Amino acid sequence: MADWSDLQPGDYVVHVDHGIGKYLGLFDIEFNKQRQEVLAIEYADKAKLYLPVSHTHLLSRYVGAGKSRPELHILGGKRWTKEKAAAQKRCKTSRRNCWKPRPDAMRFPDTRSGNDTPWQHEFETSFPYQETDDQERAIEEVKHDLAIARPMDRLVCGDVGYGKTEVAMRAAFKVVMGGKQVALVCPTTILAQQHFDSFTERMAAYPVRIELLSRFQTRKEQNDIVKRANEGSVDIVIGTHRLLQGDLTFKELGLVVVDEEQRFGVAHKEHFKHSNTMVDMLTLTATPIPRTLYLSLTGAKDLSTIETPPQERLPVETIVVDLSDETVRTAILREINRSGQVFYLHNRVNSIRKIQAWLEQLVPEARIRVAHGRMREDDLADVMRSFVRGECDVLLCTTIIESGLDIPNVNTILIERSDRFGLAALYQLRGRVGRYKRKAYAYFLLPRHARLLDDARKRIGAIRRYSALGAGFRLAMRDLEIRGAGNLLGAQQSGHIASVGFDLYCQLLKRTVAALKGEKLPTIIDCELRLGFVDLSPLATDDDIAAVLPTTFVEDETLRLRVYREIASASSREDLDRTQSDLADRYGKLPAPVERLIAIARLRIAASLRGLKSIEVEEDKAMLSFGRDRFFMPGGKFPRLRGATVSAKLEELMKLVKGSRPS
Repeated sequence: MADWSDLQPGDYVVHVDHGIGKYLGLFDIEFNKQRQEVLAIEYADKAKLYLPVSHTHLLSRYVGAGKSRPELHILGGKRWTKEKAAAQKRCKTSRRNCWKPRPDAMRFPDTRSGNDTPWQHEFETSFPYQETDDQERAIEEVKHDLAIARPMDRLVCGDVGYGKTEVAMRAAFKVVMGGKQVALVCPTTILAQQHFDSFTERMAAYPVRIELLSRFQTRKEQNDIVKRANEGSVDIVIGTHRLLQGDLTFKELGLVVVDEEQRFGVAHKEHFKHSNTMVDMLTLTATPIPRTLYLSLTGAKDLSTIETPPQERLPVETIVVDLSDETVRTAILREINRSGQVFYLHNRVNSIRKIQAWLEQLVPEARIRVAHGRMREDDLADVMRSFVRGECDVLLCTTIIESGLDIPNVNTILIERSDRFGLAALYQLRGRVGRYKRKAYAYFLLPRHARLLDDARKRIGAIRRYSALGAGFRLAMRDLEIRGAGNLLGAQQSGHIASVGFDLYCQLLKRTVAALKGEKLPTIIDCELRLGFVDLSPLATDDDIAAVLPTTFVEDETLRLRVYREIASASSREDLDRTQSDLADRYGKLPAPVERLIAIARLRIAASLRGLKSIEVEEDKAMLSFGRDRFFMPGGKFPRLRGATVSAKLEELMKLVKGSRPS
């Protein structure tokens, strides 16, 4: 889900209890004689809600079904309750439309890939880089999917150069070691060739037969590869849309990997499922298309995200500027002077030679070559090999470079008419540079004096805003927001998305899908705590009674508020254990106020598991309520807390909670 800390004042948000409002920003206020940090949200009739940072798990960004502004709800009004109930009812009646298991998906559990072989361990240790934590987690999730009876349908989302290919390579090797075949589908011949080279190099020491199937082969060569794949004498076939033609059937296909899934239609991605319901599907992307993102967020498609950048990776500096001779010449010369290379993207084949003549006159010092998709295969391959070898400085090209191309020496890209590209395409193009430890630059060139369409302005603004490392997933959410979510589900569901917001609708659907799969639903943590003996204000100064994240422990405000949300949104003891371990690993030994904050979160979870709606302590008298005037009163009276410290009183409350029961 979208991280609320990415919100900007003026953004629309959804509070799970109060509905749609407008986010005004982060403020300090005084409440009950205490200073508190709160998020201010404006509702209808200028009414304002001040939300403590410890309750930010109740807030999410509003993404609607269309592009019109939503109507703000009235604080305390009945409309929000009715609309949320209607959306929840719609989720239940349409759940089989959002998750349809394949008919015989559980039929052959004994044929699944089992434990890793010695060769698998050897292959994985030959990886020349250090895996990031996110990458290791994605690898384990994929291998777990390969071992269970249900066919895998997993999306791996990670920025360009973050190691998605290695995840796919290890999965492919595991499947081949299990005696089955693998198909890897790429959107372009250049990317297919690059994957073929990478797979061949990594698996050279093992008896794995790998073939490339694309327009770079002659018709005779293609027919021969298809024949051997159908007979089972080829283990891995890497190629473009050519793999989707009917003559390629495979003898025993076990895994299909779709790279850059945003470049393929739904029919393409479902092609292999029609002939083999047990085939595992692994989809790789930096910016998932809205439909795939929706399926992942609702649980209909499993999701792994790789957000940790490789060591020494620097963010690409994003520059939005009017096209001018001076800008282009300066950018190209700066890169050439540090022995680097440049992509100049002009996405019109008919006029690309005119641009070449202009560039040669503008920057006579540069060696320039042209590449586009209408060139003969041999000519295109020759240009690309020449550029990779460093025999030219500038590659004037179309979007043929968009997907997966990895040339570390290219660290400047200039994109003409960037207003004409979609958000995912802009993000992919920017990802063609900055793949080494050198600082990289992406110039988004706009025509002078041109008036941009509203959506184009939003896309350019989003690509500039999300320039940090690992921003692909948030950018995809912004893409969904710009396009609107309604076209994902049809007219009936889009009305409910508009009324409650895409984020909350996904949460409702996720619970419905989990129930359909037979999975245990996470507990809804909704117990309200009013503890007079502890200071929960983020600005608390008395360490003896404070339950906060001190600024001396987590200095950065954005990170600090993000940790507050992580603690507040935990739905199990295991979630809190992981959070506590991560905090200690990142920031060191937890101070007493942080330990109290986590202890209070544990109390809230335990109370919610018992069905308690509120816990209030006033003058050491504890009131545990199950709602509607139903209190837990051992011995017929409200118990008193005898502990002298905050920690002791929290332990007493935990014992009371564990012994509580509805009357």
